[in-house]
Amino acid sequence: MRLAKGKERKIELTAYDDLFQTDESREEAKQSRIQDIPLSEIDEFPDHPFKVLDDDDMAQLVESIQRNGVMTPAMVRRKEDGRYELISGHRRCRACALAGLSTLKCEVRELTRDEAVIIMVESNLQRSVILPSEKAFAYKMRLEAMKRQAGRPPKENSSPLATNFSKGRSDEELGELVGESKDQVRRYIRLTELVPEILQMVDEYRIAFRPAVELSYLTDSTP
Repeated sequence: MRLAKGKERKIELTAYDDLFQTDESREEAKQSRIQDIPLSEIDEFPDHPFKVLDDDDMAQLVESIQRNGVMTPAMVRRKEDGRYELISGHRRCRACALAGLSTLKCEVRELTRDEAVIIMVESNLQRSVILPSEKAFAYKMRLEAMKRQAGRPPKENSSPLATNFSKGRSDEELGELVGESKDQVRRYIRLTELVPEILQMVDEYRIAFRPAVELSYLTDSTP
């Protein structure tokens, strides 16, 4: 039976390549792509807690990039204004600038703010040396992002560090992810309440900080 004019169904033909793509490959193609992005179009991650130092390690990285280029792409996300926000690869970005390069090889990802925070923290926690202040602010940023993703905590939940998660409290879940107890996560986050001068003394090991004890037990270790 022929359909009445105007009610005929349109037959959409699927592209040949799409017929043999898996859902995973389609998603991967949509979510990420590698490209060289001008350094002038890349902005640092807001409140990035990890320091980028022009030290001996940076000098070696600059030399490596001058010789071999950027071996591992940085990760960015596209901002609403058309610029890019750096998620991981802050040291590589700085090294490229010092090496006199004008672009950085990047993986462009479609991420929400909270997804970007979590990836930024995860990638930087792989560093061999992390200062107490860096870990403190990183844990705080990631915990807040996890809580927003999980939703508002119930009214009867009085802890500012906890909310409903499949494995219990958010600080417990974060502790499991980073290999710390929830108490250690909480003590690190409390470091963010210190004034900058005191926090710098902790980073310089002029004040002893032991994550296994409460913040109130911080003691001055200077002679």
